[in-house]
Amino acid sequence: MSVPRARLLDLMRARCELFSTTFNPEGVRTGNKILRQKLKGPALASYYPRKVMTFRDFQKEFQPLELEVENEDEIDRLEHIAGLKSRGKGAPKKKREKDTSKKR
Repeated sequence: MSVPRARLLDLMRARCELFSTTFNPEGVRTGNKILRQKLKGPALASYYPRKVMTFRDFQKEFQPLELEVENEDEIDRLEHIAGLKSRGKGAPKKKREKDTSKKR
């Protein structure tokens, strides 16, 4: 003697209402498992420390005193780019205006 499917569905519906779960008798993938999880954004954002002061902020602080502060990383980067350009390996120049001579 088996229980009719309609009666089992009514039982499942009542159980879902009672325990605040999703009623899904067909077993369709809905993503509720993911949506119920705790948000990961705040934990990921708190992993990296906040930047207190950037190098540009540091330069701006000493600008009124007319002190020259050099950024060694920026100087190294510019020297590297100059070396690449001298060997012909640098980035191509950007276009200044549209090329209207192309045919469609």
